[in-house]
Amino acid sequence: MNPILSDGPNSNRDATNALAVSRRKVLLGAATVTGIALAQPAASAAQTLTNFTGDKTMSTITVKDGTQIFYKEWGTGQPIVFHHGWPLSGDDWDAQMMFFSEKGFRVVAHDRRGHGRSSPASTGNDMDTYAADVAAVTAHLGLRDAVHIGHSTGGGEAIRYVAKYGSGGRVAKAVTIGAIPPVLGKSPTNPNGVPPEAIAGIRAGVIANRAQFYEDFAAGPFYGFNRPGAAVSKGVIANWVRQAMAGDIKAQVDCIAVFTETDFTADLKAIQQPVLVMHGEDDQVAPIGTTSRLAVKLLKHGTLKTYPGFPHGMATTHADVINADILTFIRG
Repeated sequence: MNPILSDGPNSNRDATNALAVSRRKVLLGAATVTGIALAQPAASAAQTLTNFTGDKTMSTITVKDGTQIFYKEWGTGQPIVFHHGWPLSGDDWDAQMMFFSEKGFRVVAHDRRGHGRSSPASTGNDMDTYAADVAAVTAHLGLRDAVHIGHSTGGGEAIRYVAKYGSGGRVAKAVTIGAIPPVLGKSPTNPNGVPPEAIAGIRAGVIANRAQFYEDFAAGPFYGFNRPGAAVSKGVIANWVRQAMAGDIKAQVDCIAVFTETDFTADLKAIQQPVLVMHGEDDQVAPIGTTSRLAVKLLKHGTLKTYPGFPHGMATTHADVINADILTFIRG
């Protein structure tokens, strides 16, 4: 006899525990945001995987080459689409997604191909394909009048997306944070960019021992935790490494060339929408002098806002300041 269905003093407790486990399996199998099974009623797998506007859901779409792109979205109102940095995932926007959903926006974040929960991608790791994947997600969700916000590599992705797909009422405004445009890497036409030996060091570190490299990177220049007096957060470092290690190493290595070599000059010149360019003045990853200070000059309606002492990962370390300034820009 099934002990859960037997009579006895523990039968009610056992049945309750069984129901909780059953609910947890359904919710986790459908990849819902919450991990607390008893906080939500059980639902069928098909219903949970379906994207309902206003519900707190996570799902995937399959793009033309068969790659599955993971996204999560909740809330109602004007859409805000978040583009994450390398080698992270949409989870890097947790502080922003919670803040803006509570302010009445519909928030969406995807995991770039080969990153996070999107499927591994041995091909298509280039900026045009990244932008096309975003276009597939936004079309699937029917987003209009959206604000696109991108950090670091995601800032380049947002710029490429807006330039190529942002017409016809799809995009209202854009925001970049510590972003790579116009070009991050050093070249004959960009003599002050990040030198090739530094880029080669990143690539070698990821290939040799990416877990250790990622931990050192998060604990050092990404959040400015290597600066004297920095308020180091072990939780922030662990969360960064968690996201990074969830991705596919091949896609992440390929992306290094993408974020260092892609030239966004033509994209910046083509964008008609207002763009807020935000950058920390102590950004050790994407130095402001070779990125945002040049990018804003190429935009038709660009505004540069800089932050003394703020690091590359300032959307996490100084979320209260960054969120408030983005909200002012969107509502302005």
